[in-house]
Amino acid sequence: MAERALRGSRLGAQSYETDLGVEMAPRQSVTYACPREHRFSVPFSLEADVPEVWECTVCGDEALRLDGTRPEPKKGKPARTHWDMLLERRSVKELEVLLAERLELLRAGTPKSTGGRNQRKSA
Repeated sequence: MAERALRGSRLGAQSYETDLGVEMAPRQSVTYACPREHRFSVPFSLEADVPEVWECTVCGDEALRLDGTRPEPKKGKPARTHWDMLLERRSVKELEVLLAERLELLRAGTPKSTGGRNQRKSA
């Protein structure tokens, strides 16, 4: 009998809960404006920390809160280049000496040693 009562009720596809007695959290609506004159509002909880900058919902640019000020950009570390990392290991004088040695070997026609790697054995 229970099977007949459940037949056709779309179990799992439809919720039978109602919104009676449910209180929504208090909210605030914050308005943002982007450089391209787009304005939009985003709902936040009253307890939330509202960001000064939000992505524009129309064009994707950075939109600033209407009553806010633009935050100062964070200072980041400059990217370390290969040259910077090389200078951490060796001085310029040492590098000049190494360069002179390698140039001398190349000019003499001496094959570069590979330390035993990638060497073919003849049959």
